Amino acid sequence: MERRDIEIFLTLAEELHFSRTAARLHVSQARVSQTVKQLERRIGAPLFERTSRRVALTPIGRRLRDDVGPAYQRIVEGVERAIAAGRGTGLLRVGFEAPALADLIPDVLARYRAGHPGSEVRVREAPFADPFTLLRDDEVDVLVTLFPVDEPDLTTGPVVHREPVVLAVADTHPFTRQSRVTVEDLARDTVFRAAFWRDTTPSGLPIARGRALTTFQELMTVIANGEGVCPMGAHAAGYFARPKIAFLPLEGAPHLEWGMVWRTAGETSRVREFAAAAR
Repeated sequence: MERRDIEIFLTLAEELHFSRTAARLHVSQARVSQTVKQLERRIGAPLFERTSRRVALTPIGRRLRDDVGPAYQRIVEGVERAIAAGRGTGLLRVGFEAPALADLIPDVLARYRAGHPGSEVRVREAPFADPFTLLRDDEVDVLVTLFPVDEPDLTTGPVVHREPVVLAVADTHPFTRQSRVTVEDLARDTVFRAAFWRDTTPSGLPIARGRALTTFQELMTVIANGEGVCPMGAHAAGYFARPKIAFLPLEGAPHLEWGMVWRTAGETSRVREFAAAAR
């Protein structure tokens, strides 16, 4: 039995009227009659008693309605839930590896909201040590993170922000007395990793990597204490300015790119539409 045949049978079983059934399903009355006759031939018994005055279910028709009706309703509801999941809900959850980026891409957020009036965009800060955790735990739909990203379960979207690199150092660091600081200078201190990293300088000198840290505030504390330096996106100079830390332009470092990523298996139309707002 085709889904449409089941739908016609169950609607007629409810309406007990051929013309009302046809009008409700936006089909011709002849289509309803033809479908019923085909079902009756297949089953080998009448499903409806039809006279000039009334339409009624036969005992076999009632049994078919009772057996098929609940199962058909579950199929319809399951398809509707799948469609809703594919379209996404009115809520879009966006994670940011660098929370300040939410302020730096207002045009992207504004374009998305303009195309989805009444929708809600909820922003979350991603963990410093593993920004992909929120995605993989299905706590956000999209993550704005540092590129490049090469994760087999994630899809990369458009770049949303580009910026130069600065070097965060203690305000008493010798680098603050230099006229310029270059990537070559990174070999002269311990370097913590936040945004830009390389193992050696352009001339081949090794760069000593600092210990792993779990939060951004911990990183800022060790820098202020003079335990090392850290390349960061230039926005950090404005958003994380504090006593005892200086932000110096780092010459020779490529611009950073921040972009969207999402779980490939969790892609919905809202995720695609949010990505389209950035293009």
